[in-house]
Amino acid sequence: MNEKHRLVIVIGSVREGRFGPVVASWVAEQAREHGGFDVDVVDLADVEIPLALPAESPKFAGDAYPRPAAMAPLTSRLTEADAFILVTPEYNHSYPAALKAAIDWHFTQWTAKPVAFVSYGGAAGGRHAVLHLENVLTELHAVTIRDGLAFPNYFTAWQDGQPLDAAASGYAKTLLDQLAWWSGALRTAREAAPYPA
Repeated sequence: MNEKHRLVIVIGSVREGRFGPVVASWVAEQAREHGGFDVDVVDLADVEIPLALPAESPKFAGDAYPRPAAMAPLTSRLTEADAFILVTPEYNHSYPAALKAAIDWHFTQWTAKPVAFVSYGGAAGGRHAVLHLENVLTELHAVTIRDGLAFPNYFTAWQDGQPLDAAASGYAKTLLDQLAWWSGALRTAREAAPYPA
């Protein structure tokens, strides 16, 4: 199977002065060089994401869920994705509110699809944020990828848009290999039968 998988890389931080776009750009470069993906980078700073949600769950409302009109392009890109990489910092031992809101406005868009994580932060490298995201995405019936990437003390560990750790590209390849495998397996399964969510 040489068909490429549709990969959406989500920049989870909208904070002023954020480092997320630098990390996401490098991850996108790794994914394009991998060759198994058509890559789409979604920056949540470009999306209107209200914190107040409608009363009904998107799980039960389906396509009738009343999202803001400005969110339609994001919803479409998530729907068309075969796989996701969430790029997240760590805020107070968890992940940004904008990323949680973007996740919560959707449900079926994540279901039976693989999600990998690339995190950055201080000494923990964003790992606390990823632990919380794994719990949330599991609840949405996504499949979380074991091998992620974490960049501790990113403020001294990157230069000119590249991580200084020479092993980072190898770790990225492992993540992408696993993500590609799960993308193909889960797409085949979704096409064969509806997922029993």
